[in-house]
Amino acid sequence: MLDAGEECDDGNDDDNDECLSTCVLPPSPCGMQSYEANIMVKPVDIIFVIDNSDSMGEEIKGVQDNINQNFAAIFEDSGLDYRVIMVSRHGSWSGSQSVCIEAPLSGIPQGGCETPPAQPVHNPGKFYHYSVSIASRNPWCKLLEHFPETAEDQFGEMGFRQWLREDSLKTIVAISDDGIECSYNGITYNDLDMINAGQDTAEQFDADFLALSPEMFGNSLVRKYNYYSIVGLAFNDPPEEPYVATDPMTNASCPSAANPGTGHQALSVLTQSLRFPLCDTSSYDAVFQSIAQGVLAGTAVSCEFPLPMPPNNFEIDPNSIEIYYTPMGMGEPIKITQILNKENCGPNNFYIEGDTMHLCPSSCELVQNDFEAKIDIEYACKQEIG
Repeated sequence: MLDAGEECDDGNDDDNDECLSTCVLPPSPCGMQSYEANIMVKPVDIIFVIDNSDSMGEEIKGVQDNINQNFAAIFEDSGLDYRVIMVSRHGSWSGSQSVCIEAPLSGIPQGGCETPPAQPVHNPGKFYHYSVSIASRNPWCKLLEHFPETAEDQFGEMGFRQWLREDSLKTIVAISDDGIECSYNGITYNDLDMINAGQDTAEQFDADFLALSPEMFGNSLVRKYNYYSIVGLAFNDPPEEPYVATDPMTNASCPSAANPGTGHQALSVLTQSLRFPLCDTSSYDAVFQSIAQGVLAGTAVSCEFPLPMPPNNFEIDPNSIEIYYTPMGMGEPIKITQILNKENCGPNNFYIEGDTMHLCPSSCELVQNDFEAKIDIEYACKQEIG
């Protein structure tokens, strides 16, 4: 057995002796093999949760006018594997403050939302609509309540979880002109339209949302979701600029909003996402473009690679595997060294678990946002040592 740190073994069954000083590693029977790993970018699932209260008609129309051309089209052009899940009541924006999405994103033909069909039409793999009424201050509770596959929408769909992919990055886009005040499973979320209360209730929701499904949403150390908010906060300076996570929260509102949405703001800050005022619907083209570009910028290269396939009639020697990362596909490669397991992770390390090679956190950070990364794998084949 080759133990960690050994180049070869003396071949006997005595575990008490040491490797012979003359021990020399024989040549690999298949030579040194190498191949370029396929860089995988994780898919993205985008969840819109939209307030259906009486004051939201113009804002919903702004969403409908922009979600195809200034949002979905950007993902289509990028080649990213994405899907959109709408969580809001289906119907007409005028009168009932409901949401209707047309093709090419949904299965409703262009122009079909002038008189919306009785129920939404999915575009399988790309767009799904979970129709449930969202009140002005309860979107968080509705997300928690209607995530499980035991929760039914008005057309019999069972939970929006059914459309989420475990390996995807989740982006929530919340659109509301109010704050947060609702209860779920005995826990109350209330931002009191104040900054400190907004931060406290956002931390509570974040913990409950992560606990809802760690495999889907991650944990407090590595979140698999972010939260963009288009809410009632005051305009930035200059007004066309979004608020970034390092900008302070505000308890001032834009003109037509009911409240500044401090809970929404705090959750955006917590998940390092953008915030936008919702009052100027004429600027929604730029808002949706900014969110799409933000999602693309946050999309991560996968840090896991399958073990190589050796040539016919040979068996790979896992201990021989070496990984080389070339930043942006150019320049001097960086060697990433194999270690025994994830507990031993350090800089420029990887480990093997089952049939998968995993980059350690610091190595993963190196490649995660480098869409042009080049990863080369080198390995040898097993040989009996007698």
